[in-house]
Amino acid sequence: MKNKTYWIFAILALSIISIAFGYTKIIPKEKNEIAAAKDCAETPHATGESVFKPTIENKNKPTGKAPKGMVWIPGGEFSMGSNVEDESLCSIKGVTKDAAPIHRVYVDGYYMDQTEVTNEQFAAFVKATGYVTLAEKKPTHEEYPDAPLENLIAGSAVFTPTPATVDLNNYMQWWSYVGGADWRHPEGPMSSIIGREKYPVVQVSYADAAAYAKWAGKRLPTEAEWEFAARGGKSGQLYAWGNTLKPKGKFQGNIYQGHFPIEKGDTGEDGYIGIAPTAQFEPNSYGLYDIGGNVWEWTNDWYTPDYYATLSESGQVTKNPKGAEKSYDPADPGLLKKVQRGGSFLCTDQYCSRYMVGTRGKGDYQSPANHIGFRCVQ
Repeated sequence: MKNKTYWIFAILALSIISIAFGYTKIIPKEKNEIAAAKDCAETPHATGESVFKPTIENKNKPTGKAPKGMVWIPGGEFSMGSNVEDESLCSIKGVTKDAAPIHRVYVDGYYMDQTEVTNEQFAAFVKATGYVTLAEKKPTHEEYPDAPLENLIAGSAVFTPTPATVDLNNYMQWWSYVGGADWRHPEGPMSSIIGREKYPVVQVSYADAAAYAKWAGKRLPTEAEWEFAARGGKSGQLYAWGNTLKPKGKFQGNIYQGHFPIEKGDTGEDGYIGIAPTAQFEPNSYGLYDIGGNVWEWTNDWYTPDYYATLSESGQVTKNPKGAEKSYDPADPGLLKKVQRGGSFLCTDQYCSRYMVGTRGKGDYQSPANHIGFRCVQ
């Protein structure tokens, strides 16, 4: 680490924007050329004839009652991935390549949390175990020997709207490392989760999420399990709720509407500005809430951009894939990243539409932020 800026950049570890894909994007420079989300096409362009095949669900179902707050996901064989050529920035092509090609996958059945893990649930875990999250721990001089000592403070990444229109190529303009930001104080020391018990817990790293899951007798889902559940038995749909962003003119998830990322730019047309409580929108066909939007969700898989291509090359149905053996992102070769899924309240047609069910996010496994949470399986 050679200076303060680089140290802060490192501790944010790029995953504060798990949707900063590492692709070069062509952004209009003039203010009046930057389109608002409402000006973008609601239905992205897909490649030619669909290569999705029907989902074949397992018929076996466990006897007895589902664990509290969970639903049964039957598992089975399905077509995984996305054939969408474009997303964000009003149909700039080529930025969903890591979600291609479509390939056949089989997963065993499992239970899954109906909602993202809430502040209330995470607080019970912390009370029972005394667990301290990554964001609450002060970075050490041994970890960052070149960082000034005054910069070694506990904290995390917080979305910070810009005062005016900015070039979307530089995402560091709307993210800040905030001392004192953690799961109890998602936007910084002056914020609180009091009254937000039913909101998704955020500011948790991959390890924090995995620790909670272990305590609860659960685990984090694989990426394949997450997508099978999100699709709800349907095949090839753009969204967890269908092929239209707003069926009958109504939003089906908490995403960003308006002009990103300016102050007061989110118009809240979906009913929420910023993060929303869980289960405020209709569930998908399997009874899962907020599977698209609200907060990104950690999965257990290491991220590589070519993992789907590797699986597809065999020409066989891959059974219970668990992700790459190790992480590699050519955009950030020094960072170890886990796959994140589902998009967040910051996803917008202007910058990121990865609430599309087959697309992928990624994030440094040691970097929490105020738009990243998780749900568990069993």
